[in-house]
Amino acid sequence: MNSDSPVLLLDEVQKVYNPGPLQVHVLKGISLTVEEGDFVAITGSSGGGKSTMLNILGCLDTPSAGHYLINGTDVSSLNENELARIRNRYLGFVFQGFNLIKRTTALANVELPLVYAGVPRSERRKRAMTALELVGLGGRVDHMPNELSGGQQQRVAIARAIVTGPSVILADEPTGNLDPASTEDVLDIFGHLNAAGRTIVLITHEQEVAERAKRVIVLTDGQIASDDRVPVAA
Repeated sequence: MNSDSPVLLLDEVQKVYNPGPLQVHVLKGISLTVEEGDFVAITGSSGGGKSTMLNILGCLDTPSAGHYLINGTDVSSLNENELARIRNRYLGFVFQGFNLIKRTTALANVELPLVYAGVPRSERRKRAMTALELVGLGGRVDHMPNELSGGQQQRVAIARAIVTGPSVILADEPTGNLDPASTEDVLDIFGHLNAAGRTIVLITHEQEVAERAKRVIVLTDGQIASDDRVPVAA
C-alpha cells in the first residue's frame, strides 16, 4: 500500500441492487477522499445510502461501478484472504447493536480479532487489557455483556475494534442505542482516538453527534449533497 495516497478513496462509486427492470440505484457516482487523521461523519435521511457506503468502505460490499482504493490499492484487485486481512488488521468496526458474544467476558470479546489473527494467547490478553483500560473498563474485564450497561457494552465494542491497532475505525450509528451520558462517553473516546492519529468514519442520523466530527458529509438519494468542515470551537 502507498502511504502517500489518501487513506480511503471512492472514485465515481455506484451501487445497484436487483439487476434487471427493478434496479435500485443506492449510490450514484460517489467520489470521496479521506485523509489520514480525518474524522468524518456521514449523515442524511434514511435510505440515502449511508450504510451501503460504509459497507463498501469496510470491504463488506463491492461497488457495481467505479473504484475503491485503500492507501492507493484498488480493493477490486484483492482476493478474499487479502480482504479478510485488511478487515482484521487495517479496519476496526463499531456497530449500533454492539455485536458482542453474550456468554463471553468483556476480555474474551476484545481478544476475538486477535484470535483470528493468530496472535499468541499471552499477547492477546495483554493487548486486550490495554484496549479495555483505554476505554475506561479495566475493572470490568471479567463481566459478561448482560452485566454491563449499554454504554459499557459499546465501549467493549470499541476496545475490540482498536485491539488490532487499525488505522481506520468505521462506526455505524455507534450511539444509536445509547442514552445522552453514554453517548457523550463514546464520543469522547472517539475524540481521543482521533487525536492520537486514528482515522474515523461514522454514520449517524443525530446532528449533535455529527458535529463532534471534523467533517460532515450529507448523503441524499445516493449522492453527496454537501461536504463541510466543522468549525473548530474557540
